[in-house]
Amino acid sequence: MTGKRVLVTGGTKGIGRASVRAFVRAGARVVTCYHQDDKAADALVEACSGGPGPVPRVVRADVTDPKDVKRLTEECTSALGGLDVLVNNAGVDGNTAIADMELAEWERVLTLDVTAFYLVAQAAVPLMASGGSVVNIGASSALRGRPGAAHHGAAKAAVIGLTQSLAKELGPRDIRVNTVAPGLIEDPDDPHLPVPVLDRVRAMASLRRLAGPEDVAGAVLFLAGDDSRSVTGSTLNVDGGM
Repeated sequence: MTGKRVLVTGGTKGIGRASVRAFVRAGARVVTCYHQDDKAADALVEACSGGPGPVPRVVRADVTDPKDVKRLTEECTSALGGLDVLVNNAGVDGNTAIADMELAEWERVLTLDVTAFYLVAQAAVPLMASGGSVVNIGASSALRGRPGAAHHGAAKAAVIGLTQSLAKELGPRDIRVNTVAPGLIEDPDDPHLPVPVLDRVRAMASLRRLAGPEDVAGAVLFLAGDDSRSVTGSTLNVDGGM
């Protein structure tokens, strides 16, 4: 990935943070964005300092706001001169039974998990060179459903459809588009789920373990790089075999 120009949305926490760090270690030049947490942004820059790649450019931006998305991609032009890789990662989860779900909650999840992907792709793809790669972060639950998360499942299923359509649309430009679909992530830096829940899901996985952010980042780098140059329109599950 040496010299590759990369944009990762939502790059200061979880999968996004692990992906940014992996790209930097591989020698890429990275622009990333975050929404509110300045401390997480500062921590990312510090963590990437002294690595083989340049320190990432970190921009505060709301990827659901077209004006912020335009400003973010303008930063990619000024800092990188274009793009080779886009990782659409910024997203949100949700857990609400359909009977209790307010329209605002439905729209919150769909806006960040689907509409933001469209906005960023629309603005970033014109900057991409031939041979480029778009990697959308979905969820393996989109393929099997999850109770209490109809909005999240619908959004992540839409990401797969978006991926497949863009793969065909952008293929003539030699730009590949794929989805990485993580399962439940076990992140020591963000222990937001009770241990019994983690244990129950871990027992359901074929590998009897859950993926971490770095595992997902490895799949992202594979789909972003030349080793996957004939892979497009695909969904790669990273869920331990659920």
